[in-house]
Amino acid sequence: MHGEYKVPGGKLVVVDLEVEAGRIAAFHLAGDFFLEPDTALDDINRAVTGMPDTADVPAIAAAIRAQLPDGVQMLGFTPEAVGTAVRRALVTASSWSDFEWEVVDDPAVSPLMNLALDEVLTDRVGDGRRRPTLRIWEWDESAVVIGSFQSYRNEVDPEGAARHGFQVVRRISGGGAMLMGAEQIITYSLYVPASLVAGLTFADSYAFLDDWVLQALRGIGIEATYQPLNDIASPSGKIGGAAQKRLANGGVLHHATLSYDIDGQVMTEVLRIGREKLSDKGTTSAAKRVDPIRSQTGMARREIIDRFIASFRAFTGAEMGSVSPDELAEAERLVETKFATDAWLHRVP
Repeated sequence: MHGEYKVPGGKLVVVDLEVEAGRIAAFHLAGDFFLEPDTALDDINRAVTGMPDTADVPAIAAAIRAQLPDGVQMLGFTPEAVGTAVRRALVTASSWSDFEWEVVDDPAVSPLMNLALDEVLTDRVGDGRRRPTLRIWEWDESAVVIGSFQSYRNEVDPEGAARHGFQVVRRISGGGAMLMGAEQIITYSLYVPASLVAGLTFADSYAFLDDWVLQALRGIGIEATYQPLNDIASPSGKIGGAAQKRLANGGVLHHATLSYDIDGQVMTEVLRIGREKLSDKGTTSAAKRVDPIRSQTGMARREIIDRFIASFRAFTGAEMGSVSPDELAEAERLVETKFATDAWLHRVP
């Protein structure tokens, strides 16, 4: 059995093992990490060998720590990373290179169509009718996109939204409200099979699926990091956030919105951002919670998107593609029957 785990912002951890009578056998750790002294590699192999094949990540990490002598330096990986690679081997997880990828960078559609396409394309990847895909969102209308479980009246000021021209819509994933001004944000969706995140905790899957964009951001000069559970940040402040939805057929939707430019005053007039939430983030101003990419790079939004796409294609070998006519038709039907209805928008009053 073979398992791999790329530590977000760190190194690749690779394990090979066998299972004999319910125990891990013939265990070997490899990767591009740094480990001193190098004899600690044998210590890690001994720690994992003989463990039950049902051991979870914390148990594997604890066994490794107990085996390692004082003073060991693990650079670019952790005992938990080894545990994650072991679990991915035991559940036969896929790696990025196991798939043929597609990138969709189509012309603008409405906010409602973007939401419907997320559901349609996730469903099609889940049942094998579409290859795993990265899709860039484009639209020429501003929108407030609230999370699936958020209260409409608690999150949005309808008068402020109307005054500033923001349509209010609800997505299928959880998480918080996102103020998506036209030409002010960069949003992308990943539609992947569940096997790609097999063996990862729900929390770890966020950082795993966004590691490529952290590398892309660093490529344009932003020292981006992941802040659990779902924030992408830099030393200057939060850049954006991610959300997920997992379908019963094995399709996984992971989408993220990054702020390219933002009007903090408009945000406070459109969103009902409570003082408790702001104080929890250690700030007194909503405008200070987000530091857009534009202020850190000076680059045009389109140039950044092009750099992101190039980075993803270099990482995955993805080909450029497009949403098919029948996928668009299915999304249009879903807008009419679900996303544009009051029942969906106000499913949580």
